[in-house]
Amino acid sequence: MTTRGENLSPLLLLLLLLGFALSVAATSAEKTYIVYLREQSGEKTAEEIEGSHHSYLSSVKESEEEARASLIYSYKHSINGFAASLTSLQAARLREAGEVVGVVESRPGKYSTQTTRSWEFAGLNEAAAYSVAQEEPNMLHRAGYGKSVIVGVLDSGVWPEAESFGEQGLGPIPKSWRGICQTGQAFNSSHCNKKIIGARYYVKGFEKYYGKLNETEDYRSPRDKDGHGTHTASTVAGRQVHNVSAFGGFAKGTASGGAPLARLAIYKVCWAIPKQEKAMGNTCFEEDMLAAMDQAIADGVHVISISIGTQTPVNHTDDALSIGALHAMKRNVVVVCAAGNSGPAPATLSNPPPWILTVGASSLDRAFHGPLVLGNGKTITGQTVTPYSVLKALPLVYAADAVRAGVPKNETNQCLPNSLSSEKVKGKIVLCMRGAGLRVLKGLEVKRAGGAGFILGNGASNGNEVSVDAHVLPATAVVYKEAVDIMDYINSTKNPTASIGEAKTVLGYKPAPFMAGFTSRGPNVIHPYVLKPDIAAPGLNILAAWSEASPPTKLSTDKRIVKYNIESGTSMACPHVAGLAALVRSLHPTWSSAAVRSAIITTAWMKNNMGEAIKDPSGETATPFQFGSGHFRPSKAEDPGLVYDASYKDYLLYLCSYGVKSADKDFHCPESPPPTYDLNYPSLSVAKLKGSITIKRTVTNVGGDGKDVYFFSAKPPLGISIKVRPSILFFTRVGQRKSFTLTIRARSNRTATNNYFKHGYGFGWYSWRDNYHVVRSPIAVSLA
Repeated sequence: MTTRGENLSPLLLLLLLLGFALSVAATSAEKTYIVYLREQSGEKTAEEIEGSHHSYLSSVKESEEEARASLIYSYKHSINGFAASLTSLQAARLREAGEVVGVVESRPGKYSTQTTRSWEFAGLNEAAAYSVAQEEPNMLHRAGYGKSVIVGVLDSGVWPEAESFGEQGLGPIPKSWRGICQTGQAFNSSHCNKKIIGARYYVKGFEKYYGKLNETEDYRSPRDKDGHGTHTASTVAGRQVHNVSAFGGFAKGTASGGAPLARLAIYKVCWAIPKQEKAMGNTCFEEDMLAAMDQAIADGVHVISISIGTQTPVNHTDDALSIGALHAMKRNVVVVCAAGNSGPAPATLSNPPPWILTVGASSLDRAFHGPLVLGNGKTITGQTVTPYSVLKALPLVYAADAVRAGVPKNETNQCLPNSLSSEKVKGKIVLCMRGAGLRVLKGLEVKRAGGAGFILGNGASNGNEVSVDAHVLPATAVVYKEAVDIMDYINSTKNPTASIGEAKTVLGYKPAPFMAGFTSRGPNVIHPYVLKPDIAAPGLNILAAWSEASPPTKLSTDKRIVKYNIESGTSMACPHVAGLAALVRSLHPTWSSAAVRSAIITTAWMKNNMGEAIKDPSGETATPFQFGSGHFRPSKAEDPGLVYDASYKDYLLYLCSYGVKSADKDFHCPESPPPTYDLNYPSLSVAKLKGSITIKRTVTNVGGDGKDVYFFSAKPPLGISIKVRPSILFFTRVGQRKSFTLTIRARSNRTATNNYFKHGYGFGWYSWRDNYHVVRSPIAVSLA
């Protein structure tokens, strides 16, 4: 018998030593961690709070100097915690400290941005034009256009010269404002005004990972070099600007934010990824976002709009946006976030907590017809905002038949960079399919290879949803069925040809709205008893202000400059609802954050402009896992009748049942907290129902003179019964609260039920009605 270590070969010994060295290196390498602490007890100065944060770091660092150098942010307003450079061993030691709630590693790429006519379509313009619900558009007047409300926008900054941010006619800055106008590269104090009342930027987390910001790629200041932040800020609160349009004159009309006189506070947290095309997106570090949210709450914002999310769902304890939004809710700030762009796959939602208003993306009744004529005489009405045409018929080729040697088979029809053969493409119109790669990069590849124009065909998952772009050469986009028709034509003749006509803007498109295929979908895998998203709003082909430092395609080779641009994404839907939240807050300044969110959710609309159920891009009826309670209806949210209110304590109790028992130092979880499904939420999600379940809800009367009677009605999912007690609610005054219980039961006919639930969930709704109000809540149920 030999002892351990004897007769080891030199190679094996070397490998063992190398493994040990790598293990030591892994534990000694520093990364950025966010350390969450219990809330401060008593009044402490910012210096005292930062000093306590230094003391935590000193307990795990070799010296006081090293501790101070490691601190990236000290969160000391509404959030107590800090971001610092730590090794994994140091992070583990901090987790053991008594006041530490959690230690989370910051992961680069975890968060990113989720990338006019829309307000008229929603019934909120000044003229009495047609809207989905045929409503009188006078809410804006009663809300004072939102002039008393401050909206914080976390994004890529702002282009302050945009006409949407003018201060003409605005009164003094609200006295409640406590923020600043931070200066920096190409941004000085004069760039703030009575519209943009404050601006800051947060880059420490970005620079800790990537190194010093390259100031040719992005501005070290609140100025926007991307366009995304300018677009979202003007959508939520841009001034009314007449006779604006996208490049080429498309979508010409009046651009306006939802709350056009609301004040804007800009918090730049998203930055250009080094040595990468801006069209590929930017990145937003969670330590930077948390610092911005902490400051925004302290600055005095009333609403925060965040068009940022993750690619996959994230647990609350690992989600900086969730944690920051909970602190905002404590200060009665309404937080509105994008649902994400990872659809149509299920269970892909970003921003799923119940204290966030989560927004999916739908369409408008506006299209941009770009006619395509095939050589066989067939005309196909594509869509585009590219102001170039090919009026003479040219040879037409399918991308898969024109690729260079060596291109992977599953990429042959995608027109990815350097994939096309110039010999096979030069002077031709190329049919490229959606799937992998960016739409605008496909057009760039066709142009690189010498193509004269291109057709962008939807894949099956995109269905009838068409996102339009200002391409760098003549182009039009077609739905999936039409793309198949074009391929059939190409295969039917030896010499296929096509021409691309001049595009034009078309209003009154039907059906509208429909749900965008890219919008992330439920079920909510993080909070199974909270139905998400909450609501849908326009996010497909939205016109808004743009950064003049970014071309319409965001490609470095595109030298065009625009003041307004068309973009798509839940990033565009989110500020629509944030603008509505600002108006509701202006009308009802004493309402809680939960009441504002409830008013928006329970007044949504489930019909399109043909009076039919809202559809998805494939023409199938959409579900609450796509649109929540439906398409937002601004003028109804003003007077919802009843609201489902919830306090900060209610959310802490919810977290107790959820498993988070240390969210607030001054709050101790009871031994038996209420179940998570009893959170007073304006929708209903029941996961894995076995037999029956009884759920409690409470509504608060906020309508009329307070004397009212509401009657219950419901349309439960097939195979599910709902019994309510009581079925009639009597109110005698405004502010009066009434509770009721809902018993959800699976019926005995399992065959029919199981067939209906083959996709996991069934859907329905319940509502409370009086002579005027309909307070409707969506239902989603899955069976055990």
